[in-house]
Amino acid sequence: MNNLKVTGTQTIGSIQFTGIEGGFGEGKKAMLVKDIAEIHGREVKHINELINRNILRFKPSIDVIDLKVAVQDDHNLSSYGFTKMQIAKSPNLYLLSERGYAKLLKILEDDKAWEIYDQLVDNYFSMRKEQEFKIPKSTRDLTLLALQANEETNERLDDVESRITSFEENKLITSEDVGTIGRHVRNKVYQFANDRHLGKEAVSMLYQDLNSSVKQVFNVPNRGRIKDKDFQSVLEFIYSWEP
Repeated sequence: MNNLKVTGTQTIGSIQFTGIEGGFGEGKKAMLVKDIAEIHGREVKHINELINRNILRFKPSIDVIDLKVAVQDDHNLSSYGFTKMQIAKSPNLYLLSERGYAKLLKILEDDKAWEIYDQLVDNYFSMRKEQEFKIPKSTRDLTLLALQANEETNERLDDVESRITSFEENKLITSEDVGTIGRHVRNKVYQFANDRHLGKEAVSMLYQDLNSSVKQVFNVPNRGRIKDKDFQSVLEFIYSWEP
């Protein structure tokens, strides 16, 4: 399995998975069942069961490879994105070729499966390893090449800017910030309770009320999911909070 290699994370539209080449032939694309399961919203064990029940339809080394058998070194298996628990507990760690994936889709038999398959065939399995490069032979060719390179650069910059904006918008607060919010909550509750000479039962209810208010106002399940851009607003909310 020395010809099997990970090419990095691949993204086709909204589909994200581990890109793998080899195993079924030099430069041939392949996909892990764990990624296929996630793409189709199924459990890995369910996909494995479908393959195992129809294993006679899948030709070894042509349609499917069981990495658990083919790769003996657990360290190598981890390089394909498997956790130690998955390596230890999964009876099969299947890798499918395009042909194997097509057979699996016949077993899945749903419209969504074929829609996804179309995207992967058009944009992943048919992807050439290297694009043919033509040496420019005239000033016009050089100009066109420069314009194309500039356009591609601008597209990549736009993509980077979009990713940065998305990251900044969705960045979560740090564990230190979570602790800061916790201290502000405690201080606010104790201050409120002391000013009104309230007992322990009332303090407990105030904690619950303030924590619930923070989660409701900022639409988060817990403090750790508060967005970094909302951090100061959360502190201001706690400061002005009234039960």
